[in-house]
Amino acid sequence: MKNLFFVFALCLSCDSWAGVYKCTDASGHTNYQSSPCTEQHKAVQMNPKTGSSVDITAQEKKQAEEAELKKMQSEQERAEQQAKLDLIAQTKQAARAQSEQTQNLIKQNPLQFSAFAVPPYDPDKLPAQIKPFETRLPDIEKFRRLAAQKALSGGECQRVEADELSGKSKLDQLVFSINCSSGKAYTFSESELSQP
Repeated sequence: MKNLFFVFALCLSCDSWAGVYKCTDASGHTNYQSSPCTEQHKAVQMNPKTGSSVDITAQEKKQAEEAELKKMQSEQERAEQQAKLDLIAQTKQAARAQSEQTQNLIKQNPLQFSAFAVPPYDPDKLPAQIKPFETRLPDIEKFRRLAAQKALSGGECQRVEADELSGKSKLDQLVFSINCSSGKAYTFSESELSQP
């Protein structure tokens, strides 16, 4: 008999380790059970030893909200990263288009330009002095062409030998250096080249 009582007490204590769940349905009825509450009930897990309780429904709701917030942040970061990549691709494409116009100008005017007077900058392999100005590459290519044309229009430059971005350039104010076959050298700022 004592052994049977001992086994019964042992089984009872094992159940108490599993925890007690206080389940409240939509109409406010409460019942206590050893298994988790169904979705239709508000769930509170109670610890019979300490008397403490945890609102499982609120905890699950909070976890779901945190997961949703994390997902939204991840999607936003992904969208921002894609926007940056798209902007880089557009910048490279615009730079290549400007460079192509410059190369066409050189081919059409071989007497005014040496063959390598305005070598195009490859957006994927920029020289170290151009790399800091990567975001302005389309402008650099456009203003190099305009600087060469401005130097030629003055009459003292018969042929452009070199046309480069100057070391005096700043991100908000580009400067270009032109060297002519006559030995004449010009320096034009972006603001000068922007004037009609």
